[in-house]
Amino acid sequence: MAPRAAQPWFDDTTVPEPHAARRRQILQAHPEVRSLFGHNPELKWQALCLVGVQLSAAYYARLLSWPWLLVAAYAFGGFLQHGLWSVIHECSHNQAFGYARPLANQLLAIIANLPIGFPHAVAFKRYHMMHHRYQGNRKLDADVPTEFEARLFGTSAPGKLLFILLQPFFYYVRPLLVNPLPPTKLEVFNIVVQLSFNYWLVSMWGWKPLVYLLGGFFLTMGLHPLAGHFIADHVQLTPGHETYSYYGWMNQLMWNEGYHNEHHDFPNVPNKRLQELREMASDVYDQLPHYDSWPGVVWRFISDPQVSLASRIRRLDMPGQAPRTDDKLTD
Repeated sequence: MAPRAAQPWFDDTTVPEPHAARRRQILQAHPEVRSLFGHNPELKWQALCLVGVQLSAAYYARLLSWPWLLVAAYAFGGFLQHGLWSVIHECSHNQAFGYARPLANQLLAIIANLPIGFPHAVAFKRYHMMHHRYQGNRKLDADVPTEFEARLFGTSAPGKLLFILLQPFFYYVRPLLVNPLPPTKLEVFNIVVQLSFNYWLVSMWGWKPLVYLLGGFFLTMGLHPLAGHFIADHVQLTPGHETYSYYGWMNQLMWNEGYHNEHHDFPNVPNKRLQELREMASDVYDQLPHYDSWPGVVWRFISDPQVSLASRIRRLDMPGQAPRTDDKLTD
């Protein structure tokens, strides 16, 4: 184990991630869970509705003063941005059109990306699939903070608050440093479409709508009620547990994004049906640590000196483990 610069530090292990074994356990005890497999046909209409509402808000944002524009971006646009992020996440699992139509799913993700302003939908899918398959691997799972980040922000409340505020930067830059992947043609297409849309937006409506969109994205990925899931999903607050679900009311704003244990156990079940999954396998999920407040998790992360970015279960490299970037997580 690496020497600790500060407590707490990463828990390094060679034990496999828990979700594959739990998936087999649940399927054996509750074969009816298979009825939940499949995509969510309603997702495409929900996505287009969100896109329309957010672009309408951006249009009227040009009438606001700059201070009120930033308030609107955080207090209103931020909730829509997280909904759009959830759509992109669902599309990365082919939940809009099914596994047989991966390109259609990615095109919908690119459309959902437009009101966010920052092109990331296609690249997110590649790294997110590796997060599922290699959970906790310090080289292949870019969701795991680096030792540099853990030492930089430490265990103090001001340091961890600063990380929360800068979280968008680290969330999107870390993969490029930890596990850089050559861009695909679809990623380049995503970037070109997004930048062209941003140029059109500024040309037609001025700078305020674009600032509203980008502001809503960057301001609300950190210190925002819905952004709590970035900390709650995998920061180890209960020793020995590396994935956590949230069962509070905010799930209604993000299509059950909080059901994270259920999602990792069964990534081929759309978010819409994750609550049903929990109910079918309540004997398993009721025994796992979970949360009822995302803001409460963020508060504990910031205030508790025994919790830091290094409060993660981290997997050491296994011999013969080669990265895969396909998106079929049905086994």
